[in-house]
Order: sequence, then C-alpha cells, then structure tokens
Amino acid sequence: MLKENRRQDTLWSKPWRLAEGTLICAGLVAVGLMLELTIGPVVWKAFSWPANIIVLAALLAMMGTMYSLHRKVYAFHFISTYAAAVPALIFAVLLTMVMGLTRQTVNGRWLNDMLSFWPFVLIYIYIAFILSQVTLRHLIHFKWRRDIPFLLNHMGLFTALVCATLGNADMQRVKMIAAIDEPEWRAVNEEGRVVELPVAIELKRFIMEEYPVEMEKAGTDSTMMVQRTPRRFASDVMIYTQTGDSYSATIDVNKPVSVEGWKIYQYGYDTAAGALSRISIFEMVRDPWLPFVYIGIWMMLLGAVCMFILAQRKK
Repeated sequence: MLKENRRQDTLWSKPWRLAEGTLICAGLVAVGLMLELTIGPVVWKAFSWPANIIVLAALLAMMGTMYSLHRKVYAFHFISTYAAAVPALIFAVLLTMVMGLTRQTVNGRWLNDMLSFWPFVLIYIYIAFILSQVTLRHLIHFKWRRDIPFLLNHMGLFTALVCATLGNADMQRVKMIAAIDEPEWRAVNEEGRVVELPVAIELKRFIMEEYPVEMEKAGTDSTMMVQRTPRRFASDVMIYTQTGDSYSATIDVNKPVSVEGWKIYQYGYDTAAGALSRISIFEMVRDPWLPFVYIGIWMMLLGAVCMFILAQRKK
C-alpha cells in the first residue's frame, strides 16, 4: 500500500494535479522564449483577413476534436480541470502585470510589446483551449439553472479573448494631417506608409481654450513672463465618405467621432502657431472585430447578473 501511494505521488502519475499544470505553463513559456529568440515576435499582420477566419475555423475544429477524444487522451481531459486552469490563470495574471508595468511600444521587442511576445500569446491560447473544453462539457450536460450563468461567463470570455487576439491583425491605426478648407483623404500608417482612406476630413476651425494667464517674475528682473497652457483643443470638421455622404462634427481629445467603422480622435496641432494653428492632426482607428469583443463582454456581464438572480432565488 505504501509503495502504491508513493508511485501515485510522483509527477505525471494520474490524476495530474497543480504541479503538472504549472509545469505545462512553464513549458509553454519556455517554448515561447525559444520562438522569440529564433523567429522573433508574433507577426500579427500575417493573420489579417481572411487568414484569421481560417485560423479561427481550424482552432474550433481542434477544440471539438479534443473534446471528442477527451475520454481516450488523458491530456485532453486534464485541460478541462481546475488543476490546469488555476496555474494558467496565475501565469496570465503575472504576464499581464508585466505588461502593465513596462512601456508598451508599437513594433517593440520582448516585454515592450507583450501582445506580440510568444510566451504571452501561448499562455492565452492555452487559456482559450481550457475555456473551450469546459464550455463544451457544460453544453453537452446542460442544466439550465446551473449552466446558463456559467456558459454566459465562459463563452463571453472565450469570445472576447479570441476575437481580440485574431482581430488585432485587422486593426488599422493611422494619423492624418488636415488643413483648413482642404479635404484630406490620405494618412500615414504605423509603418510610415501613405495610404488612401475611404473617409476624408476637412478642417473648418481649430479650437483652443487656455488656462488663465499666469505672471511670473524672471529672477530679480522686473520683466514679466507669460505662461499659457492649453486647457482644451478640438476641431470643427467636415467628414466625407466615398459614398457621397458628409457630416459636420466637432472632434475633441476625449470625444472621438465614429464614421464608417473609423473612430477619429483629436491628436495634435501646430504647436508653434498655438491657437492660430491652421492644421489638426487626427488619429484614426478601425477595428472590425471590436463589436464581437463587446458581445463577449456583455455576455460576461449578463452571466454575472444571472448568477446574482439565481443566488437570490436560492435564498
């Protein structure tokens, strides 16, 4: 009996526990570091449409196959257990904390671009597989009182995670310089290339509001220095589309305008001219997968509400 217990306490003897789950995550991080050293960071542009939808279909097929074989392949069964989920979540939280504590830059390397850092990506892919197996198990053995909140939470998280990841390849972020009374269709993308957009912006008026003037003495000299700090800057614009529509809008720093799937932000102006600037710089972002990410978030919120309602009924 003692020998049997010793045998069962060794690593990789069934059932696998938290130790094995932690080693799997550590192995994914190690594989990610090797990939980062050999082939460089994840190139998300390689997964732009239609590649991302093909990858999504392949992932869903793999997840379905894994569940169908979970009784025959113990590793497939294991990733639907808490012993796999808990270490994966801990690793994900730690990597996310690193992302929050380090400066993230476009086309950065290693910790400075965590969204393209292989260990970060592999851990989150692993979490997506864990979510898929748990969700499929509850779908097949469905009991509405128990499973509706659970499924809403897990399917919502899965939807938000996968769509945010694969949708990253289709996100466009450009900067446009628009001059007064001159419609501008061109912008500069993150690679520094000039691209033509389906949306044009014509600056009508640049707006700047300043804080009250502060007067300071320069040392012992009686000359007074005037310091002006912009409190708000915005732009009155006309926006045109290729379909012939036009819109009048005011674009503020924290109040973007949405047109044809683009969010338009006030980004900058001619700082030398100040309030007399005759140009405005706009940042324009298009993320066609963002609505699906929002759907996932709303599903999680609805799941939380359902959990609260069911808990009250039990009381």
